[in-house]
Amino acid sequence: MADSTDHINYSCHFAAFREGEQFVLHHSLSMIISGEMELNDGTERKVFRKGNLYLARRNQLLKFVKEPGEREEFRSLTMRFDEELLKQVSAEGAFQLEERLKTPAFIDLSGAQHLRYFMESLLQYKDLLENKAPELLQLKQKEALMLLFAYDKELKKVLFDFSDPHKIDLEEFMQKNYHFNVKLERFAYLTGRSLATFKRDFEKIFQTSPRNWLQRRRLQEAYFLITQKQQRPNDIYLDLGFEDLSHFSFAFKKQFGQPPSELLKTS
Repeated sequence: MADSTDHINYSCHFAAFREGEQFVLHHSLSMIISGEMELNDGTERKVFRKGNLYLARRNQLLKFVKEPGEREEFRSLTMRFDEELLKQVSAEGAFQLEERLKTPAFIDLSGAQHLRYFMESLLQYKDLLENKAPELLQLKQKEALMLLFAYDKELKKVLFDFSDPHKIDLEEFMQKNYHFNVKLERFAYLTGRSLATFKRDFEKIFQTSPRNWLQRRRLQEAYFLITQKQQRPNDIYLDLGFEDLSHFSFAFKKQFGQPPSELLKTS
């Protein structure tokens, strides 16, 4: 279950849980209260445990896996920062972005003990924040930003960067991120293109449509993982961008002539 407002989210799960669309729309600061959270941006994978904190960057592709502990559910607390608030705070401090800071899709902040104390204190305001007390919420958001910048002033270059993604190498981006299950509009935006331009550029490079290429590329990786790494179909289909096992098995059999479970037995 999850109780939330637009900017504060108290998350609680009693079983392993994976997010749906894996696109981070807003910067967010999160703390793990119990259980574990695995984050994977396609390049870096890290597990966060009780008391750990991280900052997830906006306009990023990021996979989440929430795992409960042996005797307790998974619980986390997340504070989101929308662009309107960040622009207001940036203007109040007369901040000028001189250079963009390249960082991973998520930043480990577990060493910032004062941030952990702050996030723990928010649990005492749970009812008020869930009832959307706007003045209190904004006060706490600004306090969080002050603590973040006190810990690392370079984070201003992350949180106060309001530029849209610029046009990048489409082939390199897709080969890295094909396993993210997001809409084509998201892929287009992250490569600095309109949807129409994205489709046109894509077909010039790959000689097929994005949807056809994505399915074929995911199935090729599945074939490799099953035959060469002996991985089970039910362990890989979600990580490869398929929404359910039956669809994955049907598509795999259509592509390779036999279901993945049978291929695993013979490899």
